[in-house]
Amino acid sequence: MPKTGTQSRCKALWTIAATTFGVALLLTGANARAEDGPTDSQIVGIVTAADQIDINYAKLALSRTNDKQVRDFAQQMITDHSSVTKSVNELAAKLNVAPADSSTSNSLNAQAQQTMRKLESLKGSAFDKAYIDNEVAYHQAVINATKTVLIPSAHNAELKSALQGAEPLFEGHLQHAERVQSVIEGGGMKPSSGMSR
Repeated sequence: MPKTGTQSRCKALWTIAATTFGVALLLTGANARAEDGPTDSQIVGIVTAADQIDINYAKLALSRTNDKQVRDFAQQMITDHSSVTKSVNELAAKLNVAPADSSTSNSLNAQAQQTMRKLESLKGSAFDKAYIDNEVAYHQAVINATKTVLIPSAHNAELKSALQGAEPLFEGHLQHAERVQSVIEGGGMKPSSGMSR
């Protein structure tokens, strides 16, 4: 029973952390929309920060987990988010848009530091569960913010199109994280949905 209680507390902590991230991002976006939204430079800064945060979480996961599915997921996050960062930086250079800090990117980085400290304090299956729970909540928040804040605020058509093009990737990450989460919560049994990665 203590293990279940610990797992429930960990899940609650990660849900709170991710919800805080999402609320901070949405509130900042709501305030920004009232003032014409984040600039394209700030959007590039937000996307770059969000990608780097997930890369950092994934690097920690690779150094901590022995679970193959968690390792595979973490490696995919590093590969995909590194690619997104490269694409965003190339597009920003083409458009002559330098990434700019904003209250949103600063909030993301502050929250990520807190989440990283929490993750670093965990080991074994408690780490795996907390990492995957965080990834599910993080990707839900990123998808929501992309749809409701970043895309509507993008002024440049190419930047807006790139954000729209990234949505399916983020949706795929969320689905992958949910499958791994289901396996972890099911005690290592494969999900019966028949979905493949």
